[in-house]
Amino acid sequence: MPVWIWYTALRILLFAAPLAVLLWAGVNEWVSAAVAAVFGLSASLLLLRRQRESIATDLYAARHREAPVVRDDDEAEDSALDATKPERPAE
Repeated sequence: MPVWIWYTALRILLFAAPLAVLLWAGVNEWVSAAVAAVFGLSASLLLLRRQRESIATDLYAARHREAPVVRDDDEAEDSALDATKPERPAE
């Protein structure tokens, strides 16, 4: 399973569990949502550092590839686009 799916699921769980407990305890909906959001953010910053760093490393590697990913039909598409462009007269 990709790291980002695991991280997202844990973040949702860290928000949903306190929200459910607070709502079950009879706390106001807005207060429950605010407390659950603060708890979820704080807990994810403290507990999910390794997953967050792994996602950041993957994103950095994807953005800074040495050679761009070339697909089989890229050249065909580029030549088709170049053929449809009107040529500009020299100024």
